[in-house]
Amino acid sequence: MYNPSNSSTISGFLLLGFPSPREGQILLYVLFSAVYLLTLMGNGSIICAVCWDQRLHTPMYILLANFSFLEIWYVTSTVPNMLANFLSDTKVISFSGCFLQFYFFFSLGSTECFFLAVMAFDRYLAICRPLHYPTIMTKRLCTNLVINCWVLGFLWFLIPIIIISQMTFCGSRIIHHFLCDPGPVLKSPVTELVFSTLSPVPVFILFLFIMGSYALVLRAVLRVPSATGRRKAFSTCGSHLAVVSLSYGSVLVMYGSPASDHKAGMQKIVTLFYSVVTPLLNPVIYSLRNKDMKKAMQKFLGMESMSRCHPSPDI
Repeated sequence: MYNPSNSSTISGFLLLGFPSPREGQILLYVLFSAVYLLTLMGNGSIICAVCWDQRLHTPMYILLANFSFLEIWYVTSTVPNMLANFLSDTKVISFSGCFLQFYFFFSLGSTECFFLAVMAFDRYLAICRPLHYPTIMTKRLCTNLVINCWVLGFLWFLIPIIIISQMTFCGSRIIHHFLCDPGPVLKSPVTELVFSTLSPVPVFILFLFIMGSYALVLRAVLRVPSATGRRKAFSTCGSHLAVVSLSYGSVLVMYGSPASDHKAGMQKIVTLFYSVVTPLLNPVIYSLRNKDMKKAMQKFLGMESMSRCHPSPDI
């Protein structure tokens, strides 16, 4: 077994994860392996359903397919290494591996914030500007928005990560987490300032944008005279609002106050929720609350007659 007191002699970091006896580690391995596989299957099914069904070749579902693709990589940035640590006696991650995980985890998280904002903008146009929606949200604009989300998300932390990776590290190499937490590597005032400035921007500014978009949507929906019309309008936004609540709720709890205010156990639980549990729940939320998606999923999974399961052209 690893010995934290000898952490200064190893070339990397010690990810303590969830300390428990060997039997507990195996149980956690089985549990999180099942969660990981279900997450891949759920999000992969949404991607295939959107590609398979011609009716879903619209900006709303193209954005959803990209979001599901993002969720697959988001959970993959942490869970495989966590599973390996459950069966490892050393629980060591190299410096380069730690910085790569740190970069991809935060970059994918930033990309998720951008996608949630774009999806909110799409729903705002569809409900508040329905007559202009086809001319504004064209396939070209949708493609540009998707590309910008990926590019901005991955550029946001690139330069700070490169700078920090070139610095000499002389602090404790023990990380009381299941992933590479920035705390141990952000010891200098400069790096702390950079990350305390960059990290909240995609979270809080885009969150305000999303809330502003849905405030306008709510005002427009309340003006609809028909109860059926209001219910239909709300149903198109319900899934997205539920995902936003899950994603931002846990993130705001985590980063809404200084890290020092959170105990290590609470940090693990909150991070586990928004990095592992949320990607698992998102496909369930979208497939259960959306009739078109349910039909497409049933069609893709072979739950309808084969005569109606003709593949569609690629997007």
